[in-house]
Amino acid sequence: MKKIYTCFSTDVIHDGHLNIIAEAKKYGKLIAGVLSDKAKVRYDRFPVIPLEERFEMVKNVEGVDEAIIQDNVLYDEVLELVKPDYVIHGNNWNEYPESVIKDNVVKNLNKYGGKLIEVPYTYNAKVAKIDSITKIKLAMPEYRRKRLRRLLDLCPIVKVIEAHSGLSGLIAEKTVVERNGELDQFDAMWVSSLCDSTVKGKPDIELVDLSSRIRTLDEILDVTTKPIILDGDTGGQTEHFMYNVRTLERMGISAVIIEDKIGLKRNSLFGTEAEQTQDTIEAFCNKIKMGKDALRTEDFMIIARVESLILEQGMEDALKRAFAYVEAGADGIMIHSRQKSSDEVFEFCDKFREKETQVPLIVVPTSYSHVTEEELISHGINIVIYANHLTRSAFPAMKNTAVEILKNHRALEVERNIMPFNEVIKLIDEL
Repeated sequence: MKKIYTCFSTDVIHDGHLNIIAEAKKYGKLIAGVLSDKAKVRYDRFPVIPLEERFEMVKNVEGVDEAIIQDNVLYDEVLELVKPDYVIHGNNWNEYPESVIKDNVVKNLNKYGGKLIEVPYTYNAKVAKIDSITKIKLAMPEYRRKRLRRLLDLCPIVKVIEAHSGLSGLIAEKTVVERNGELDQFDAMWVSSLCDSTVKGKPDIELVDLSSRIRTLDEILDVTTKPIILDGDTGGQTEHFMYNVRTLERMGISAVIIEDKIGLKRNSLFGTEAEQTQDTIEAFCNKIKMGKDALRTEDFMIIARVESLILEQGMEDALKRAFAYVEAGADGIMIHSRQKSSDEVFEFCDKFREKETQVPLIVVPTSYSHVTEEELISHGINIVIYANHLTRSAFPAMKNTAVEILKNHRALEVERNIMPFNEVIKLIDEL
């Protein structure tokens, strides 16, 4: 009997999948792959239900003779294992970047004479509703909030990019690229106080209060599904911080990062050029403890940002503080530096990992942007935050457009550098 292979990355079996199964059964025995969580987050959305449940769901669908786990987006390993006579798939993978997967399937089938069968993609009102419900579930606080912890288990490094509005959140949410034959995307979003203040035309001195920050968060939460890490500045007064973390937890935010400084907050990139005061270890540990005690779930993370290297207090102080903050209950440590070299950050991470092997390490390589994610992973770093790049790229583009229109008294000269508005609209989902 001929063997047919197809792979599902879905959380719900709908008409489109049943159509593929019915078509596959015309040719022989159907083996159905279930895309693993690790692969799904690189290619598609985060799964709503656990892999074990998705596997049982697919295995029990009428027409499926056998189910297996597919651990990678690309089909090299699974086709080498199964060697099907046919691979069957919907024809919705012909556009970049999904076309990379199709090309990979064809290449592997050609090695032994296998064939690809494509069926018309099924998209009707029922399928559209299922898709919409899945997105809504992913955006719900109880699903979104815990996703960052899960990503730390799934990914060699969690890639986080700054978002400061609903539109920039959609860019962070929907950007998928092909790299070295693989698909990749950002895992989470960072809502930065610097960018939030800058977009509002205000200085980055904690002038924009939490109520205003929450409005930005709401804009992003409303149109996206990926987890969010909030830049919490100093966390404010300990008594206020306790209430604020509970608000963020209830909203579905995954983590807040607070820095160990007090007084008028100035951006860390000023270093010692601006007067900045580091909190005592005891007081900051108390803030962490009180924040943790206020939480109602195990999902939300309080991450401590160590400013010792920024303030030139030395490596010993940075490590002493980091270990104390972990002891106080911090769910992760962010180490910051404004040096153009990554040497002191890597030295910190290496020494921290000698004692703490499981606590997540977070970096923001703004000043040492030449460092690759592979290098970060090699020093035990778990999360990398690209903290202000969408804002910084938008500013010169907008300024240059304004200058050109003023110079030419018309908009023709800027058309070649701006996106057609129908492309922008494609980012925005309709109900």
